[in-house]
Amino acid sequence: MKVKRKPHWLAVKLGGGGEFPDVRRVLRKYRLHTVCEEAKCPNIGECWGEGTATFMILGDTCTRHCKFCATRTGNPRGLVDEDEPERLRDAVSELGLDYVVITSVTRDDLPDGGASIFARTVRLLKELPSPPRVELLIPDFRGDRAALEEVVGAGPDVVAHNLETVRRLTPIIRDRRASYDVSLEVLRLLKEIKLDLYTKSGLILGMGETRDEIIESLRDMRERGVDFVTMGQYLRPTLKHLPVDRFLTPDEFRELEEIALSMGFLYAASGPLVRSSYRAGEFFVQSLLKGRKG
Repeated sequence: MKVKRKPHWLAVKLGGGGEFPDVRRVLRKYRLHTVCEEAKCPNIGECWGEGTATFMILGDTCTRHCKFCATRTGNPRGLVDEDEPERLRDAVSELGLDYVVITSVTRDDLPDGGASIFARTVRLLKELPSPPRVELLIPDFRGDRAALEEVVGAGPDVVAHNLETVRRLTPIIRDRRASYDVSLEVLRLLKEIKLDLYTKSGLILGMGETRDEIIESLRDMRERGVDFVTMGQYLRPTLKHLPVDRFLTPDEFRELEEIALSMGFLYAASGPLVRSSYRAGEFFVQSLLKGRKG
């Protein structure tokens, strides 16, 4: 199959200056993973150059195998790095971050899916002398309410769970254990557990979905009370992954952002290189400035 050539608007400015070396040094010092590296994010140069990173806890091996994701898959056999939350806290303190994004691989091998590690990490960060805002990007925890209650109870400022794609493509693109309806239920439960919690979700586009299907997914999110939404272009990590169906234009992304805002999302970020955690702190602050809460 012929590989589609990337359009000019997807040219990525390579980073390496600014805070990039210091972030890398601190991450290595505390033996931490980032989704920036594991998922081959195109914005790593920009974000690391500004001294920000999205931490990935619970190891670097995911128990699920989605066709669009570059993260390593396998069976971690229940192994958990119990000291990881403390090391992450120390790294955040050393870097002086005021907004921290934490995600993880999916850990179906753990009884609680890793919820207790998420919760302990948040609590440790909130105990710092100058506690940062904390955004979590969580797996579905198999829709388990107790796991979600533990995570929300730790006090994160934003909890995200990505729908990833539209309903029709979910069983084709995501792992067979993933479910469009379970993901929607996770988003609903987060608001039911804590009504004033900011919730967030995202879509990766260009995998074969239609415009109407995108709009349907946005409506599904809003019906579950989702506050923030991100939409970005799918970029094939390797030739072993799902091929790109098409590249949406910047104008298409701008139109989708306008549609999302018209539906009542507090904030929407939509663009070819937008990712779930891209400029997350700015995303959060600007939503507060809109004045609905906070």
